[in-house]
Amino acid sequence: MNPLLIPLLPLISFAAIIFFGKWLKEKSAWVAVSASALSCLVSFKSIGEVIGGRNFHEAFTWILINRIPIEFGISIDPLAAVMLFVVTFIGTMIVVYSVGYMHGDPRYPRFFAYLSLFLFSMLGLVLSSTLVQIYVFWELVGLCSYFLIGFWFEKKEAAEAGRKAFIANRIGDIGFFLGIITFFYATGTMRFVDIQPEFIQAQAGSAILTVSALLLFCGAVGKSAQFPLHVWLPDAMEGPTPVSALIHAATMVAAGVYMVARLFPLFHACPEASQIVAGIGTWTAFMAAFFALTQMDIKKVLAYSTISQLGYMIAALGVGGMTAGTFHLMTHAFFKALLFLGAGSVIHGAGVQDMREMGGLRKSMPITFWTFVVATAAIAGIPPFSGFWSKDEILLSAIGSDHRIIFWILMITAAMTSFYMFRLLFLTFFGETRGKRAPHESPAVMTVPLIILAIGAAGIGLLGSPWAHHWIQNFLAGHPEEIQMNSFVATISIAASAIGLLIAFIFYILNPDLPKRFAKKYWLLYAASSHKLWMDEMYQATFIRWFKQIARFSFKFDEAVIDRTVNEVGRKTVWTSKIKNWFDQYIVDGLVNLTGRLTQMTGAVLRLIQTGYIHNYLFVLLLGVLIIGYAVFNT
Repeated sequence: MNPLLIPLLPLISFAAIIFFGKWLKEKSAWVAVSASALSCLVSFKSIGEVIGGRNFHEAFTWILINRIPIEFGISIDPLAAVMLFVVTFIGTMIVVYSVGYMHGDPRYPRFFAYLSLFLFSMLGLVLSSTLVQIYVFWELVGLCSYFLIGFWFEKKEAAEAGRKAFIANRIGDIGFFLGIITFFYATGTMRFVDIQPEFIQAQAGSAILTVSALLLFCGAVGKSAQFPLHVWLPDAMEGPTPVSALIHAATMVAAGVYMVARLFPLFHACPEASQIVAGIGTWTAFMAAFFALTQMDIKKVLAYSTISQLGYMIAALGVGGMTAGTFHLMTHAFFKALLFLGAGSVIHGAGVQDMREMGGLRKSMPITFWTFVVATAAIAGIPPFSGFWSKDEILLSAIGSDHRIIFWILMITAAMTSFYMFRLLFLTFFGETRGKRAPHESPAVMTVPLIILAIGAAGIGLLGSPWAHHWIQNFLAGHPEEIQMNSFVATISIAASAIGLLIAFIFYILNPDLPKRFAKKYWLLYAASSHKLWMDEMYQATFIRWFKQIARFSFKFDEAVIDRTVNEVGRKTVWTSKIKNWFDQYIVDGLVNLTGRLTQMTGAVLRLIQTGYIHNYLFVLLLGVLIIGYAVFNT
């Protein structure tokens, strides 16, 4: 099958639902499901060929710039194959889940049209063969996120969240666009097949190359919600829960990580840029985990968890662990999609998002509970679940590249991750039921995807374990890598996860009053975490306030100067046109009319002479001769 079908099928689904959704109604969901499932099957065939050692690259020349061809095409290598698997498989599970979750929504067909458009955009991004092409789909993915985050736009919070996400991403995308231009200027190419270590090393040492790497990374900072553009992701939870799972856990936010991994030879050849990437990723991972410690909205906890895990991936790429970061991207897609869909099941069954109004749900929602346990164990890094293997690869990359400070910060972050995730699990599913509504388990169309994702969250990490001879790392690297299990890293990692679990158990099971006392005693730390270091307030007081003042000044200037000038010019133009009209009417037209009248009078006189009788002409001739003769004889 032609790989072009992979993105084309969701696009056909989008077009069909947009044009015929009024008549399809509930069936529009199954159009989207069918397109997504078929796209997944076609992608599996392509992935199988890549595993067999046959990469795919096909492109055509779009335009020529200084005789250099700019191509559009499809490229599938091991990195694209992993991302293709994540997007199509996870995306299909989420689309199926949405059939039940969005049932009864008045804009039901439109939601599935947007999902299909998003999948087309994301698949186009993954399969892109050049930087220009990836930028086109990059922007289309951003547009889809705006549609989906603000899907319930009648809610003020949702509308503002969509706008916030759009603006934050545009800020990063400006840098991304400039990075593409500077990279093309420095290297003369935009094709990913050209961006190989030997090609980039020949350009290494160039300042413009480092600048282009940092500018390109700006795109990842916006799309993957890294500091300081992370502020949009928590607010994006205002969208429907399947949106949170699809866009902000499994696929869209991973686009930035994928882009950095795709350009890994560039960052590897620019040590200064790599250090900045590693530093931002590490700080983002720690900062977001710190924020997640005190959040009470179940989706906000998972949002900050996503930011933290993305920071892990970015840090891995910064310290040189391309395979480790990509491996964690894949495992994270499974357990984070499972966590968000599990949270959606909880919200669907309990009717609330605040964990203080939950509790005791494990009895009434057993499938959701056990799948949530699997996802929590996976993200907390408890062996043998998937997160343990990929997280340890990142920690191993950090210590192996002698980034010991980064290693210990990420290790502390791992302990915090274990704590806030088991805190979420205990507050939601254990203790007494605190909600006003009787909870119930979700329908099969929602729980079956949870079970499938739980199997993946539990076992997908084994592909990168010593038991599988680190198959996924070798596949991504394109050659066998010497990876040895580091007992020190594994022991410390397990200890960090166990410490986080133990503290959460003490705080929320053994002594539920302890968190309140702790928050009161360490009120400043608690306030800093719960208010997210007041970064939103700081942005409001600085950049947003300044831009609003600039906007107000610009409006007043437009109103008082530009509009007044335009209106005055308009009035003067009207006055001038009136004078011109009078001059034209009475002077120009008057002279023309006078000339016409004189011509008419002359013609009338001449017409009296032109009688047509010969004797009249002879009389005039004789009269003329007599007058001439008289004049001659009298001179």
